Amino acid sequence: MRVLHIAYQQLRRYGATRVSWAQKLSFGLIKNDHYLQTFSDRDVAAFEAPLGIRDLGVSKANKRLLEMVEAMEPELVIAGHCDMISNATLQEIKKRNPHCFIAHCNNDPLFVPSNVERIKSRAAVTDAIFVSTGRRELRQFEGIGARVYHMPNPVEASVENLDNSQREDLPIDLLFCSNSTNLTKRLEMVGRIKQAVSGEMNFKTYGSFGEAPVWGRDYDRALADSKMGLNLNRQEGDYWYSSARMAQLAGNGILQFTHSGPKFDELLPPESAVYFDDEADLLAKIREFHGDDAKRRQWAARTRDFFHREINSKLYAQYILEASTLQAFSHDYVWARDIHLDGSQR
Repeated sequence: MRVLHIAYQQLRRYGATRVSWAQKLSFGLIKNDHYLQTFSDRDVAAFEAPLGIRDLGVSKANKRLLEMVEAMEPELVIAGHCDMISNATLQEIKKRNPHCFIAHCNNDPLFVPSNVERIKSRAAVTDAIFVSTGRRELRQFEGIGARVYHMPNPVEASVENLDNSQREDLPIDLLFCSNSTNLTKRLEMVGRIKQAVSGEMNFKTYGSFGEAPVWGRDYDRALADSKMGLNLNRQEGDYWYSSARMAQLAGNGILQFTHSGPKFDELLPPESAVYFDDEADLLAKIREFHGDDAKRRQWAARTRDFFHREINSKLYAQYILEASTLQAFSHDYVWARDIHLDGSQR
């Protein structure tokens, strides 16, 4: 199938990039033998703008996107986080190519009010929307226009290429990377845990408490040195919602501690991720696994195997393509067992 994927490609970071779920989607589409073209709205806007002032290039970026659609005649357009592309442009794509399916993929949390409005806006002009929160939380988007689906955060074998579950010689006992303080109090808990385990273990908190953030290869190196990691969302509780951190830890064989609220025990196999209910529970379990390295490695290995086998970029990309175009599912997707092909719940 001919697919046009609109998403920020981080071209102007020149390698110092963040791990990108959008890039994993592109890799998965290519691995499944689909013809893919990508359009990076932010980068095109900056390249086309006077003096490189990105906001002055928004109109031109929308025009360039229509030129690209005209040139490649996509059968599916996937619009990710591309706020510079207007709904009017997506509607014009549909007008010019009535047989082209248009999907919106959104990997941001629902506790951000502006994101809820963004999803509702896109749902009005697309055929399908995919959100990284579990399907039971997505009823508010039903009936607007688009079919509604959950999508997970996948691993990509070329990105998550470590297996720390097989190593004992790792210098970082516990890892948490974040420099975000908006809509969250998680750093208060992280700070108390950091103080509690001081002297017991090496707990690195890049991006917080005076430790510089890490990107690109520096982030890769931090992961490569870590036994365990905290998978803490800015807010907890939304069903099957996690930041992309979950896949980054799981896919590299790093044991992760994640809150019990999102109910990932209903998706992941037993004895894989470590679930905690509160701060005291988390601290006790960190110490438990720090003191039992064989158990740490066994649980991390089980999680890594599950993600690489069942939540990988190829399955993720094929699911989005099949659901968008209403093709019968070619795989028993573990995250979609509660829905029909049209996205409605069973």
